[in-house]
Amino acid sequence: MTMIASNAPGPALIRADALIAALPSGFWRVPYDARRYPGAAAIEDVCSGANCQLFAYAVLKYFGVDVPPLRSSELWDDTSVTIRVDQPRPLDLMLFNETAEAWGAHVGVSLGDERTLHLSKAVGRPAVWTLDQFSAQPRYKCLVGIKRVVAPMAVSA
Repeated sequence: MTMIASNAPGPALIRADALIAALPSGFWRVPYDARRYPGAAAIEDVCSGANCQLFAYAVLKYFGVDVPPLRSSELWDDTSVTIRVDQPRPLDLMLFNETAEAWGAHVGVSLGDERTLHLSKAVGRPAVWTLDQFSAQPRYKCLVGIKRVVAPMAVSA
């Protein structure tokens, strides 16, 4: 099953509940798999599993935003398709880590309303957490920052 649709709602000012409702049920069944990351060979979609970044990028792609296969530190340093922002909007990328370092950071998708959709090894399946829930976890206690896609790549059908 491919989880990309051209009739998906656009990201402009969508509320968290609307984003959650708009995601196909297959997204909620994606298992965590650290071996399936952006740029890994022979990965067609996330149905068979994904790491946090691959999952986050698949969610964005479903909503019409394609991101190059950047790892977390590359994403944080990127200025060609993303910018750093202070306040999250729906579909911004959220980076969390034990420290302020971007290398190895956990990546999720902001839903707005201080909620983030993410796929973590600890949970094993996609989950929606508040910022307080992230800060309560040692592995995710630091919000490294927020990235907004401003020059998305063309989404292929």
